[in-house]
Amino acid sequence: MTNDEWQMTSLTDLEAIPYIDANGQLPAQFQGKVGVYAIFDSDKILQYIGYSRDIYLSFQQHLVRRSQKCYWLKVETIERPNRTVLENIRQAWIEEHGSVPPGNGAQAAEWTQPIDAKLSLASEEEKSLVDGDELTKMKILKAAARRVEAEILSQLQTRGLQMQLRFNPKLKEQGLLDLK
Repeated sequence: MTNDEWQMTSLTDLEAIPYIDANGQLPAQFQGKVGVYAIFDSDKILQYIGYSRDIYLSFQQHLVRRSQKCYWLKVETIERPNRTVLENIRQAWIEEHGSVPPGNGAQAAEWTQPIDAKLSLASEEEKSLVDGDELTKMKILKAAARRVEAEILSQLQTRGLQMQLRFNPKLKEQGLLDLK
């Protein structure tokens, strides 16, 4: 079926699947798939609706960025990338839900932008960041990023995640965390 002939499934008609399965993996059937997805918290309250050319990679990014909000998924895939179709599905799901999910509104940056480890700096680190030379600043930012990374990986291990996640080392030098 082509995108033109395609009929959208309503959000309520889609089955909720666990974000992390019993084997500690993300749903592998979505690797390389184009589609729209809805993310729900542990109480199955809608948190975010997104779309991607590789929804599996997006699942990884969201899990790292908002691990405490990623427990359930609903997914609609399409055959070929088509931004208009994807945006129409997302908008229809938001309308069906009746309100904009937090991740598509006020919390959008937390779902879509790299994690800013600078927000976790101690006051003495902040002072060193202002007063230090470029090498000192880079070391402080990298250390903060590594600390936040360790916290995230620990939380995900507690949740049972068994897959390896690799963060972009270049971004750590800027105090940012995102998957590579």
